[in-house]
Amino acid sequence: MSLAQITEKIKKDAQSEADAILAQAKENAAAVLEKSEAECKSIRDDFKTRFDAERPEIFRRREIVAKLDINKMQLQAKRNLIADVYKAALDRLCSLSKEDYLSFCEKLLAETGAKEGEIQLSADEKYIDKAWIDAYNKKAGAALTLSEEKADISGGFILEQNKIISNCSWDMLLQVAQEQKETDVIKRLFPTA
Repeated sequence: MSLAQITEKIKKDAQSEADAILAQAKENAAAVLEKSEAECKSIRDDFKTRFDAERPEIFRRREIVAKLDINKMQLQAKRNLIADVYKAALDRLCSLSKEDYLSFCEKLLAETGAKEGEIQLSADEKYIDKAWIDAYNKKAGAALTLSEEKADISGGFILEQNKIISNCSWDMLLQVAQEQKETDVIKRLFPTA
């Protein structure tokens, strides 16, 4: 046997062994692929079964969340409407005619029963002044004075007498009215609620 024949035989044997190894690897790869596909199908079927079982619950939960969101929006709209009602009431108080404004303030002062003390007004007060206070004092037999300090109020006044403060500002009057009458306001605005 010549060297060329020996070399050729070694190449053929090596090629046969390589082919056998490659065939075995392809068989192993096919088996792994088949097993993986079976596992994927099993997982997919399991998820489909679970989803089909949970689907009604998922939609029920979505519906509950949607209803909660709608209720929140309706509640916020109602709160906004109630706030608008009280804002409109404040605007109406602020736009009273001079005669009505002063008459209302006179009634409020009379209800405090104060005969002396200091009255604090808004920086934007347009009707109550020293002349009005003097006229009220003369009529009621009181000795009220105007404070140099200004209050952060929309209208009305704050009376301080002997360290007792009577807040007769429009803001406070509406706050008290809201606390006392909010249920009635809600019933009038939303009769079915």
